Amino acid sequence: MASLVLGIDSSTQSTKALLVDADDGTVVSEASAAHPDGTAVDPRAWLDACDTAAGPLLERADAVAVGGQQHGMVALDAGGEPVHDAILWNDTRSAAAATDLIAEIGGPEACARAVGSVLVASFTSTKLRWLRDHEPDAAGRVERVLLPHDYVSWHLTGRQADPFTDRGDASGTGYFSTVDDAWRPELAESALGRAVELPRLVAPGSVAHADGVVIAGGTGDNMAAALGMGLEPGDVLVSIGTSGVASAVVTDPVADPTGTITGFADATGGYLPMATTMNAARILDLQARLLDVDHAELARLALAAPSGAHGLTVLPYYDGERTPNRPTATGTWSGLTTSTTREDVARAAVEALLCSLADAVDHLRAYSGGRVGRVLMIGGAARNAAVRALAPAILGSPVHVPPDRQYVALGAARQAAWALHGGDAPPDWPRPGIDVLTADPTPDVRETYARLRDRTTAWI
Repeated sequence: MASLVLGIDSSTQSTKALLVDADDGTVVSEASAAHPDGTAVDPRAWLDACDTAAGPLLERADAVAVGGQQHGMVALDAGGEPVHDAILWNDTRSAAAATDLIAEIGGPEACARAVGSVLVASFTSTKLRWLRDHEPDAAGRVERVLLPHDYVSWHLTGRQADPFTDRGDASGTGYFSTVDDAWRPELAESALGRAVELPRLVAPGSVAHADGVVIAGGTGDNMAAALGMGLEPGDVLVSIGTSGVASAVVTDPVADPTGTITGFADATGGYLPMATTMNAARILDLQARLLDVDHAELARLALAAPSGAHGLTVLPYYDGERTPNRPTATGTWSGLTTSTTREDVARAAVEALLCSLADAVDHLRAYSGGRVGRVLMIGGAARNAAVRALAPAILGSPVHVPPDRQYVALGAARQAAWALHGGDAPPDWPRPGIDVLTADPTPDVRETYARLRDRTTAWI
């Protein structure tokens, strides 16, 4: 009888659970449950969602792993209860704290050397500093700090084991050394103003806990997606969800002193440098809402307009931005006239989304010395017909689109299978067929977007 493994994706929006054949990655069953909206939420809601989505599948699984949204601060008291809502990756209230912490570490270059990245508001350490400065009573009760996936994994053990995490998700905290593969607890203490317990680190492919069901270390959502995709060196993966992410697997640690590239570790022993945008699918959500259409109609309207949307250009930094690092930015529209049509407005939104992601891909290319093979595209917005039609034109290369699957949950399942069966590498599951999208490049759209992007620097 085949072994079954359960992969859980505890994302910003929901919990997705996949029950998977450990031998070949075939999905046997799946379920989901929604999370509350917002950039700061009670993390206990994730446990309820996990019980709803994964609970009925867990009794059939031989092993389980959790992939979770990166960076979020889950600060717990001595009894293991939250002292504050979990502040999520996309909450920018700690932007000033990031600036302060970088200075305390010795500047951007020293910060990149210390933790692999230059801190931005997304990182956990900046949220701890915000808590220290703005909620001192809550900060004084913090005994332990976890990441979202750690908190869900701990719940799955029945809290029978000490909390645990992996190097991939740990590398997004701001107090983990990617060079030494070890915590920097003094940086967590400096951020919060007092020493705190950090979860134990579980090596790639290892068992974190076993009591009937094997529980793997879990990892961050981007690291899990790379596992689920079977990402290879040279590939660039563009993921269009709530955030936009361009990532690549490399063998050596990355430390970009400009802060454009975050030098994360991955879940296999390598590294996963990435450039991240805070605004992605929600650019289309907003435009659909403003036009009072669904996403299918938004795509139809966009494809009915010409390239360049008759001169309308959108800089879509609606909720601040991370690439480039403009946490207080807002959206900018340029080129509106009395002749602007609904079709132009829809087209400009799709072009803005893709231009923003193309900037992220270019940064990653530059940092990897231009050694980039395939560009792959996944995520909810990758299903949009206009995104698919325009992506190769704006990115300037063929775009490879795998089948629509839950790659974070699938990657977590692959990690669970690795922990269950052991070995030096994750199991080699068959890879699905891929659609290759092509189009004539439209560099003029990128150039117009870049002029607006650079011009607005002085306004922010």
